[in-house]
Amino acid sequence: MADPVETTVRASRALGAAGLGDLVWGHASVRDARGAWMKASGWGFEEITGDRVVLVSPDGDVLTGTGRRHIEYPIHTEILRARPDAGSVVHTHAPALAAFASLDVPLRPVSHDAVPFGDPPRFTRTGALIDSAELGAALAATLGDAAACLIPQHGAVTVGPDAPTAVMYAVLLERACRTQLSALAAGGPRRWSDAGEVAVKQAQVWNPGQLTAGWRYLLRQAGYDEP
Repeated sequence: MADPVETTVRASRALGAAGLGDLVWGHASVRDARGAWMKASGWGFEEITGDRVVLVSPDGDVLTGTGRRHIEYPIHTEILRARPDAGSVVHTHAPALAAFASLDVPLRPVSHDAVPFGDPPRFTRTGALIDSAELGAALAATLGDAAACLIPQHGAVTVGPDAPTAVMYAVLLERACRTQLSALAAGGPRRWSDAGEVAVKQAQVWNPGQLTAGWRYLLRQAGYDEP
């Protein structure tokens, strides 16, 4: 079994390499029976090392590690509680996510990047911080069984069975939103994949092997010689 601390480090570094950082904000988590492994507060994605990872309980206690926890830890603990299929959660503030979510238009499969998501649900109860178990549970309920949820005025969350998938979904969602924003600015979009083509692309383009290839690329960009 992979070391959850090292997995959290790699997930954070990969998100940094993908340009999804927001100074010291945003976080990825890895499931643990006791809660969630997350990067410590006060550090950017690209700065994370093993001693900057903490294990946070569902009540917000730091069980292992010496750093401070993020105030939005309930995003992770409550989604992991509600989604037994999820092994990892990513929360980012990439600007394209907030910009696209503000338009209240459906996400279309204009490019390959949008294929895994359909039209993601939107959590509209608040655009402020998800800083309580009650808000985290509400976000989890809005997410349902989807791979991603947009949070207008804030950012987005993505989930996956493991950290590589959750990270790649965060990268793809940001790219999909950015691509559609460009199309909207040009007066479109006027064409996108239909349901049949989306199903074909899901198998062709974003099968587990392709997601792993993207993850390994991000790790190389983050300075890992061999993932």
